Amino acid sequence: MPAWRRQIGYVFQELALFPHLTVEKNIQYGLQEIHRPKQQSRADSILETFRIEQLRHRRPAEISGGERQRVALARALVRDPQLLLLDEPLAAMDAATKAHILDDLRAWNEAHRIPILYVTHSREEVFALGERVIVLENGRVAARGTPHEVINAPRQESVAQLVGFENIFDASVISAHENRGTMTCRLARSSVELETPLLRAGIGSSLRVGIRAGDILLATEQPRGLSARNILPGKVISLTQHDVIVTAQIDCGVVMHVHLTLAARDSLQLANGREAWLVIKTHSCHLMTR
Repeated sequence: MPAWRRQIGYVFQELALFPHLTVEKNIQYGLQEIHRPKQQSRADSILETFRIEQLRHRRPAEISGGERQRVALARALVRDPQLLLLDEPLAAMDAATKAHILDDLRAWNEAHRIPILYVTHSREEVFALGERVIVLENGRVAARGTPHEVINAPRQESVAQLVGFENIFDASVISAHENRGTMTCRLARSSVELETPLLRAGIGSSLRVGIRAGDILLATEQPRGLSARNILPGKVISLTQHDVIVTAQIDCGVVMHVHLTLAARDSLQLANGREAWLVIKTHSCHLMTR
């Protein structure tokens, strides 16, 4: 079957818009086999759906990156495909533009309900669009399931690393508290103990504990009266700024990475050597096999 009859829409990571054609002509390019009036009708409809009708006479070089992204999606969808393939289509977008395009794509698919195969490294995009997730590692399936099962509660260390768990430690089970659904684990080569969710693991069992840097709270005075079960004293050993996020490394018997906003860093007056307490909820501790 020739490619143009396969009813598959595809958005390239590089978008691949024709630079010499206008937005309207780019969108109509895949409609050449249908009558001109229907071409125009379909193009008008998709231009309106993706809120780019005012750009119809401009060329790709004359519009913004977010607008080019909308044009590429519109060109793929104007043919009413039965399957849509998206290869990291929003990788270069800022957060606000990405959110608007995801809203438009979600609305379009709620109306059309076709399968979408979406390749991404972004957790936000997975949760915005994904119903089922497959994690690939070195060409093999490492995990599959719902976004929550795979990304928020990974069962394997390799998957946790792929989906952004910054703190992963060897640990052993030292006690179980079945009446409250928790157990206590000691992190390897340290005296640090964490209360974690209860698993079917015997005393002395070895496992791995993963904690996201963004799930840890930081205090410069010893917290009291909290529901969080894990409060660990330590000292700041480094502060590194990445755009609007600060990564603090805290030595609490093991080195943990914590994500903070710039405002939090400044209000806490954090500096190397300052005492700090880490606050970690029981269910922020994810238990994994190797």
